[in-house]
Amino acid sequence: MTARLPAAAAPDTAGSPFDPRARDAYRRWRDWKLAHAPERAEALIVELGDPRAPTDAEAAALTARCRTANMAIYASAMRDEDKEIPRRLGARLGLLRLDANWLADEDGVSSITPRGSDGGARADFIPYTDRPIRWHTDGYYNPPERQVRGMVLHCVRPAASGGENALMDHELAYILLREEDPELVRALMAPDAMTIPARTDESGVARPAQGGPVFSVDPASGALHMRYTARTRSIEWRDDPLTRAAAARLQAILDGGGPHIHRLRLEAGMGLVCNNVLHDRSGFTDSERARRLLYRARYYDRIRGTAPRSTPQS
Repeated sequence: MTARLPAAAAPDTAGSPFDPRARDAYRRWRDWKLAHAPERAEALIVELGDPRAPTDAEAAALTARCRTANMAIYASAMRDEDKEIPRRLGARLGLLRLDANWLADEDGVSSITPRGSDGGARADFIPYTDRPIRWHTDGYYNPPERQVRGMVLHCVRPAASGGENALMDHELAYILLREEDPELVRALMAPDAMTIPARTDESGVARPAQGGPVFSVDPASGALHMRYTARTRSIEWRDDPLTRAAAARLQAILDGGGPHIHRLRLEAGMGLVCNNVLHDRSGFTDSERARRLLYRARYYDRIRGTAPRSTPQS
């Protein structure tokens, strides 16, 4: 058993299955979660006729997968460069409040494609390059009032080679840590568990330092939220042995390639809808005929109908 944090660091999660002290509620939820967890990435796929206007049955199929796995993959014949695809699909699933971050396009949806040396500010950020991206959840540097809870990622064109994603439901990462030792998740729920240092530019502080927990419980929905990055530079972990041990175990789980990690490559017309699950991206190579382009829409909302209170736990 690892050492305990001071009692004052315990999160206010009374009554939640995500409270490290709640044994019965956690066990009921854990058993339901593991019984419904998909074993293969193919189980996440839903065929859509038109992702801009999914039918009731298609939307229900997407929601059902997000209820059990916090994510779904859709496949379609859509090849248009149309940013209404993620916007309208997101709205159909209850995603309405866009996180129009400073690197997004004017409409709040980001065009994720390599920018090159003439790409302005975007060229300095890994998503806009062909380099691999380590495990993370989106918006981990956002303040609490701008937590990214949902996301739509639509593939217009894949790269000539590479660009695969690994995906993991953050609730399963929580279970694996808690089964090993509840104190590990308790450490990552501390309000200062992980701090992203300030980002500066020629004008001074462009974004202040942002601290917060890795795992937290959304007060509105009761859902588990996660903010995380596997970056090793410019990350400050709470300076105590238990937090460092918890961070190391989490990284080992993600790097271990266990059965709960799904790997696939989004092809043209495919996309991901999710409650901001853990994901990474391999490096890739473009060609003149195949220049990778994805549209990313990030939201402050979760996918409608996927909160724990809407999920049977018995």
